[in-house]
Amino acid sequence: MKVKNNARLICQVSAAAVLVLAGNAMADEAFSSDSKWMTGDWGGARTKLIEQGIDIKMDYVGEVGANLHGGFNDDKTARYADQFGLGAALDLEKLFGWDNTQAKIQLTNRNGENISNDRIGDPRAGTLSSSQEVYGRGHMVRLTQLWIQHQFFDNKLDVKAGYFGEGEDFNTFPCEFQNLAFCGSQVGNWATNIWYNWPVMQAAIRVKYNINDELYAQIGAYNQNPSQLEHGNGFKLSGSGTEGTVLPVELVWSPKVNTLPGEYRVGYYKSTASADDVREDDNGDDAATSGNAYRSHSSKHGYWFVAQQQLTSHNGDASRGLNIAANATFHDKDTNIVDNYQSLMFVYKGPFDARPKDDVGIGFARIHVNEDVKKNAELTNAANGVSDYSDPLFSPLRDTEYNYELNYGFHVTNWLTVRPNLQYVTHPGGVNEVDDALVAGLKIQSVF
Repeated sequence: MKVKNNARLICQVSAAAVLVLAGNAMADEAFSSDSKWMTGDWGGARTKLIEQGIDIKMDYVGEVGANLHGGFNDDKTARYADQFGLGAALDLEKLFGWDNTQAKIQLTNRNGENISNDRIGDPRAGTLSSSQEVYGRGHMVRLTQLWIQHQFFDNKLDVKAGYFGEGEDFNTFPCEFQNLAFCGSQVGNWATNIWYNWPVMQAAIRVKYNINDELYAQIGAYNQNPSQLEHGNGFKLSGSGTEGTVLPVELVWSPKVNTLPGEYRVGYYKSTASADDVREDDNGDDAATSGNAYRSHSSKHGYWFVAQQQLTSHNGDASRGLNIAANATFHDKDTNIVDNYQSLMFVYKGPFDARPKDDVGIGFARIHVNEDVKKNAELTNAANGVSDYSDPLFSPLRDTEYNYELNYGFHVTNWLTVRPNLQYVTHPGGVNEVDDALVAGLKIQSVF
């Protein structure tokens, strides 16, 4: 609690200092549409700090979700969730003369509620995705990044070590949607309880080798410590509670196709921690009926593919045009609830000459539940003598959830984007008995 209060005090003091400086700003004044930051350049002080090697990071993401139709509970309401970030990126060559060395520290604070938990999905099963991706990992301040990075051998070899998450470097993906199925590293959304996405950090090291200007390979090792998810452990740096190590490897190719940029990723992960089988006991029988403990496996694994490609430019302007992206992840059928996921997205940047920095996006996603998970639920219901879905003891049978999103990103200023969206969820949680749901969303992103 003391750590949490101290972190909030730091945020409050920093915000107050920023507002004072902003009041005296001369260049890029606060709230100027041309400024990169809402609070402006602090009278030139911010640019001077960057030139000296200190880039202060302050940002906000807020998301609203409202159930317009369908879902598990059609009692209409709206929910709000947010995230505040405060940190600094450091160029240690400028600061201390350490060649080719960078560092970063980042704090995050999440708050709010999620429309998916009890309105869209059956609370007994939940939803597989989330209509508000920023929700989750506790209402608390977390240390999300604390790392140092160095390049060796004319930048051929890049080593990063400290505390950070897998999704910063592996299976990375932008967040231009509000639904979780289209936002950020997807492996962490479906690799149950082992791969922790933002804002959770782990002790980690990542080694990258640049094969040429378009191709690099990388490998990492991340401490798998479930205790870091617990409330109050947002600043935990000790290894107590460690259960194993997540080992991802990835090959990344960034070609130009007709002079337009693309990025293609293929990767594999393995967790060395033990993981319970989703159905069988040690004898190979169904644990739901045998009464024995579920079989423990020595590890779990999976792999992924990511493709992003700009397809067109707009009247020769490469900052505008149509972009396509696809994601696919596949997971261990013995131990993972979701065994495969796929998505396809289209984003057109600068659709109108009068709004050259706006964007419009549409996405489609499929999330499939392991058939053994469904079978285990059937056996559990039989063992409990329940067969009626409306019975509180009934364990819902999960199969496939589909998510769709259509959005429009208004580039209001260089520091503010407002993204209204409509989402449609088919079989929320993969439960056929739950009505398909229509969700209205609003995502606000700002850089202070």
